[in-house]
This record gives sequence, C-alpha cells and structure tokens, in this order.
Amino acid sequence: MTQRHLVCAALTMALGAAVAAQRQGTNGGEEGADSRDMQLVGYNDLQGRSAYQPEIKRQGDRWIAYVGHHGGNALNPMTGRQEPNGTSIIDVTDPKNPKYLAHIPGQPLGTSESGATASESGGAQQVRICSGATLPRADRSKFYLLRAYGNTADSAHEMWDVTDPAKPSRITVIVSGLRGTHKSWWECDTGIAYLVSGQPGWRVPRMTKIYDLSDPTRPVFIRDFGLPGQQPGSTGTPPGDNGLHGPISTGPAGNRVYFAYGYVREGVVQIVDREKLLKGPAEPTEANLLYPQISRMDLPPNVGAHNVFPLLRMPIAEFAKEKDNVRDMLVIVDEATGRECATSPRAMMWIADITTETRPFGVANWTVPEASGHYCGRGAGRFGTHSTHENFSPIYYNRVMFVAHFNAGVRAVDVRDPFHPTEIGYYIPAPTGKTACAAGRPGDPCVKGIQTNNVEVDDRGYVYAADRAGTGLHILELTGAARGVANFR
Repeated sequence: MTQRHLVCAALTMALGAAVAAQRQGTNGGEEGADSRDMQLVGYNDLQGRSAYQPEIKRQGDRWIAYVGHHGGNALNPMTGRQEPNGTSIIDVTDPKNPKYLAHIPGQPLGTSESGATASESGGAQQVRICSGATLPRADRSKFYLLRAYGNTADSAHEMWDVTDPAKPSRITVIVSGLRGTHKSWWECDTGIAYLVSGQPGWRVPRMTKIYDLSDPTRPVFIRDFGLPGQQPGSTGTPPGDNGLHGPISTGPAGNRVYFAYGYVREGVVQIVDREKLLKGPAEPTEANLLYPQISRMDLPPNVGAHNVFPLLRMPIAEFAKEKDNVRDMLVIVDEATGRECATSPRAMMWIADITTETRPFGVANWTVPEASGHYCGRGAGRFGTHSTHENFSPIYYNRVMFVAHFNAGVRAVDVRDPFHPTEIGYYIPAPTGKTACAAGRPGDPCVKGIQTNNVEVDDRGYVYAADRAGTGLHILELTGAARGVANFR
C-alpha cells in the first residue's frame, strides 16, 4: 500500500470514528442528543453503572450528587477492582465539570423471588441525605446518608457518614434480613424515615417500616404499616399488586404522608394523617392500619402508582375570579415495562384533585405522543413514564414537573394549570459506548438505547437525569421559553 493510500485509509477511519461519535455521543455530550428548550451542562458516566435515584445536597460550599444503582458489577477505576453496583458520589459544585469522588459497593447481583437473575435483585437503589444541623439529635457537624442495600433476600437499610463525601463510612445497619427495599423517604427536620421494606411474614414484597432516625447512630423503630390485606394473617388477594413503591411526607407542618402502591398495575394511592400514623396503635391489625387513613384511591387495573408528588395550594389562574380558585393536586406516575411497548399499556403521568381529601378524583393526564419520535421502536427499550423529581424547590414547585420517560428522555411539563399539563421542553441523551443492550428475550439482537430512569433537581435549578442502561448522569438546564416558566427570581 502506498503512502497516499495509507493517508486516505487513515482519513476514512477518522471520519468513520467521528460519525460514530456523533451517533453515540462517546463523551456524553450534545452529539446525537435530541432536545428542545433544555440543554446539557455537564456529564459523568457513573462508571457505566445502571442508575436509579439521584439526590443532590448542598454541603457547605459544595454541591454533592448521590446516585443509587441497580444490581450489577463494574470496574471502579479509583480502586482498580470490580465492585457490585452501589452508591456513586459526585461533586457537582461546578456542574460543567462534575468530579467522581467515591463508590460505595452495594449488594452483589443475586436472584429474584422467581429465581431469575435480574438487575433489580442487587445494588443499592435509593439514597436520602440529611444534614446533622437539621436533624434534631444528630452531630451538627456531620452529613448522613440513608441508603437501601439490595433488593432480594438479606436486604437491609444502612446509615453512612458522608461528612467527607470522598471518604464515606458506615455507621450502622438500621434493619436487615429483609426480602427487598426500594424508594424510601426521610424527613430531615424530624428524622422520621419511611423505609420501603420486604418484611418477612407480610403478604406483599414491599411495605413500610417507620423509624425515628433523628439520631442517625441510634435508630428507633416505631411501627410497620401497609394497606389492610397486606399484613400477616390477612386473607384474600393483597391490594396494591406488589405492595408499596414509595411514600412522600409533608412533615409535621403538612401532617400528610402520600403512599403509592402497585407500580405497574392495580395501583393504589393512599393519603394518611401523619400524626395518627406515628402515634396510633402500632399492631398491624386491620383496624389499626385503617386508623390514620384519610382516603384511598384505587386506580384502574392497567394503571400503577410508582410514585406520587403533592402540588398543594395551587392558585388556578383560570379560576382567579371565582371562589374556589386554589386547589390541592397530586401527581401520580406509573412505570412502563417491557420492550418496544409490547407487554404493558402506556405508562403516563396522571393528576388527581385532592382538595377534598376524602374524595380524590382524576382531572388530567399527560404523555409523550409515540408518533413524535416513533418511540416504540426507538432503541428497543421501554417507552413511557417511570418517575418524577421529588425536590420541593420553589424554583419549580407548582410550576414545572420533570418526568423520566425512558427512551423519550427527561421531559419538562408545565403544571401551572393542572387541568391542562403541557410539555415545554425535553432532553434525550445520545447512547454512548457504555450504554447497555436493551433487555429482551434470549437471542434478541443487541440494541442500545437511552433509558432515562430517574430525574431530580437541585435548589440551584439544575436537572439531573440518571440512565438505567448505564449511560450515566446528565446535568441539564432549561432554556428559552421553558426557563421563563420556572421561578429563578
């Protein structure tokens, strides 16, 4: 081969690599991404780990992102070892240049109750962070991480000291011997924690174990809780399909806890009086489980409740001249499952009016039109909703909901008129070299696609999208007209 041919071949290879990079976005950047009125600020590949819930906390002058992971294994370049997926800790003080600080290994990949190996069976999916300066009986100089450990036999909830986020250290195991864990909630102002747990003896894989973690070094058990029919000794089909998926509490000021059960189908939303829940009789009899319940909303058979988010005291502009111009609303999101829309109905965001709490009713819904991106065949993954952000920041509260929509990326939805939610922006990252193949049947071809699994915001207004397929963490911001909907003043 002549020198000229060598040069031409090299140029051809370079051009091919450039085209591939544009298609796959090898650095997690804008190349190949699809967006409207949202733009990429920064990116971290999270060591290629399948990501679940992120939480972002201000620690002094720094902003730290804590990201939970599904089960699996990946190389940790900081230790040079393969480690079971657990918790990633990233400094996002400069969101343009996030710095990976540490990885806390999680439960090794195991088997589900059905005996099948699955990413849901290991890892450490959920994290919550509280400052000791806020917790009533904690060391005021410290920061604490509450995390779920595993999602199969011998799962647990753990407490970690993350005062130095680069050097996390475990303080205690709050409870172990569980059949699974998931999307817990921790009140930083009181220390009360609602731990999604698989308690042996209960008739569903997940229920609630409530603890006082106001002193993170000395957990105090309060009670077990769930829907009547889920408790030990009850009969009939347990309600809420696979049980609890996630609660949200408004603390003592709001005195409400919102529970979401049945994440794919047969969903149930429960509104509970927090004070009665914490101070009522603890024995899980049917009467005691009903005592704190204000209302229960049973969803249609093909609708689940993966998570809920209350939008309270919303002024409705359309009703400004009328008497009842302020409403309480509840966002309900169910989870899409299966590949290429083939095995589950469309998962969507639903909005219920809960102004009269004893009589909640649905008033609106929102989804991404499939034809807008031909999503059922895009990346061969899931299409539909999975979760929303859970930060009550006034920048977005009662204004914008951010929804993780699997292969349709993260969507920004204007909810100022909750009867007519309207999409105002979106960002769909490009696959990278670390994006995993979409799950399918044995023998199916490997097709890589984005699976935006969870989303969170921080109190600066940045948006964090975590990918289930191992693509990483994308830090985003609203632009254009969409930014004007938020409250950055």
